[in-house]
Amino acid sequence: MMTLSRYASQIPPFHVMALLERAQQLEAEGRDILHLEVGEPDFGTPPPVMEAIQRAMAQGRTGYTPAAGLPALRQAISDDYRERFGAEVPAARIVVTPGASGALQLALAALINPGEGVLLCDPGYPCNRQFVNLVGGDPQPFLLDAASHFDLSAAALEAAWLPSTRVAMVASPDNPTGNMLSPDTLAELVSVVRRRHGTLLVDEIYQGLCYTQPASTVLSQTDDVVVINSFSKYFCMTGWRLGWLVAPEPLVPAIERLAQNLFLAPSTPAQYGGLAALEEASMAILEQRHQLLARRRQCLLNGLAHLKLPVVSRADGAFYVYVDVSRYTHDSHAFCADLLERAGVAITPGVDFGEGHDHKRYVRLAYTCTESRLTEALHRLEHYLESL
Repeated sequence: MMTLSRYASQIPPFHVMALLERAQQLEAEGRDILHLEVGEPDFGTPPPVMEAIQRAMAQGRTGYTPAAGLPALRQAISDDYRERFGAEVPAARIVVTPGASGALQLALAALINPGEGVLLCDPGYPCNRQFVNLVGGDPQPFLLDAASHFDLSAAALEAAWLPSTRVAMVASPDNPTGNMLSPDTLAELVSVVRRRHGTLLVDEIYQGLCYTQPASTVLSQTDDVVVINSFSKYFCMTGWRLGWLVAPEPLVPAIERLAQNLFLAPSTPAQYGGLAALEEASMAILEQRHQLLARRRQCLLNGLAHLKLPVVSRADGAFYVYVDVSRYTHDSHAFCADLLERAGVAITPGVDFGEGHDHKRYVRLAYTCTESRLTEALHRLEHYLESL
């Protein structure tokens, strides 16, 4: 008789996926569902990227590439760091991966031995805990303070560091809060981790989706960090599963060996799409979409203020706001399920994003649909709250 591994038996559900499945069932029954739950904008892959992928397939460019990715794509990413952010990042330090999830698996496999600790922000992206567990590491959540909008400080990171900690993972912009780390804060975090002889791992997958300060990268400041990034969010290529990581050069050979054994190579057609995504025609389209997201963000913030629902994060970037609904419930999962059934609005419960604080009092809303759909969602939410 087959038995599950301890890892598979203990992995928790991702609650938003169950809500998404239910939302899709309701749509199949003819209900109009407003999707503010999943971190995927409604834009679709930019046409120049699609055309490049189609050309690559028509030309038979579908075989394996080097495990670290097409040399031309690694160079194009290097060039983009220099042109957009003024950061000199040699192509030799860049490894192209099957999505940011693949990048994170490679980074943790290269850095963590069984039993060693990884500090993770709470609230934070829930799958990060599972990636740490997958390599036998110890996820070590450190609680961010709601009273300070869940901002991360160097002092908080240093206080959370344990004797077993080897890596601190942070994100800018962050999911679920949308908060960004300032260059000064990043510099302070680098100093703390350096003093502790650890590694700072920075998730920059929402880089470019910034609204209150310019987009940036920690690589403008230092070489002794590991950065993961993705073509999914800013570049609107979610389903193509293409990401990358940047590591200090001494780590790269080990990461390449891991990539050879774990993934063989990233998707070849997707890599040709990545090349096109970094070209001027695609970047112009992406910047227009960025401006649309900025307007959607303001629409949602204005509507939530009208409903007197407190936004507890700074929501500087990405496409999320984190909202306190404790005036109405102390069970955000039940709240989201009921809102979906009664009002046809899908949002994400805070319980997905951490174990500390009382995440049952928070929900995450994604402004990934049109302003007219956001406005309709706010109207439905208002009527729903009035009925409670």
